[in-house]
Amino acid sequence: MLSDRKNQHLDIVLDGRGRGAARTGFDTIAFAHVALPELHMDEIDLSTSFLGRRIGGPLLVSSMTGGPARADTINRHLATACAALNLPLAVGSQRVAIEAGEVGGLGTELRALAPNVPLLANIGAAQFNTGFGADEARQAVDMIGADALIIHLNPLQEAVQPEGDRDWRGLLHRIEEVARRLPVPVVAKEVGSGISGPTARRLWDAGVHVIDVAGAGGTSWAAVEAERAQTPRQAAVARAFSGWGLPTARAIAEVRAACPDAVVIGSGGIRDGVDAAKAIRLGADIVGQASGLLEAATQSAEAVVEHFETVLAQLRVACFCTGSADLGQLRRAALLEP
Repeated sequence: MLSDRKNQHLDIVLDGRGRGAARTGFDTIAFAHVALPELHMDEIDLSTSFLGRRIGGPLLVSSMTGGPARADTINRHLATACAALNLPLAVGSQRVAIEAGEVGGLGTELRALAPNVPLLANIGAAQFNTGFGADEARQAVDMIGADALIIHLNPLQEAVQPEGDRDWRGLLHRIEEVARRLPVPVVAKEVGSGISGPTARRLWDAGVHVIDVAGAGGTSWAAVEAERAQTPRQAAVARAFSGWGLPTARAIAEVRAACPDAVVIGSGGIRDGVDAAKAIRLGADIVGQASGLLEAATQSAEAVVEHFETVLAQLRVACFCTGSADLGQLRRAALLEP
């Protein structure tokens, strides 16, 4: 059943039926154009560090998933492309792999394909109220030789999903326990409704020092669940929340203000390198893409490489036209007054 659900999710997102009504907020932000940048564009440094490794640019393959057979192909394409560009890769939920043994490309071969890039394992927070604990978290990490574990937060999706896990009591304490017992950092990640500043601070205080805001403006899992609802009533309930969530731009700014020392991942509706530049300016350390990358990931590793090379080229132009020689200067680039 889990595998079938993942395949349904993948089809809906690929068909474009998972877009929600929310906006990312990036359209309201504009850089002040620098007409005399005094730079050589080819010398702009887009490299940075993430999870103790130097990476080729401030981009992350955000978690995506599908049934095991499709996931295997997608993960191989992504890992090969990430190795070529030296970019980090976050895998989709490993629940099926842990519970049913349907690995779907989530094994040691993934690390073999991408030996030098940061890999991030992934478990849903709700699973820690259904029998998972630190042992399963360590299993997810060991399964792919991960550098960190994502615990994804998806209360809206669980609330409108017919098979959803709706008992979220005590999860902060359980996340704190996992963060304390794991030998790798824990990442808290929403899936498209955003993480607010106060929530990020609670997670930081619990030992979670990487926050992926995954704000509203990209895939809406309420819209996705409306598409696969079993009754008109279920569809109506889910569809009412297709615009729900904290816009990505606002979530990044809030989390950075609340957790100045956190590693912040800006994701949720990132369309291109200009959005990526805006996310970095607002406080993101790196930027994640998932649905915008999914079609390329189903095709080939070369298609994924081409996609990211385009995003990096756009980001480089944004740096050039703001007079930013590197990402540190981009974070201080002037913005136009709203």
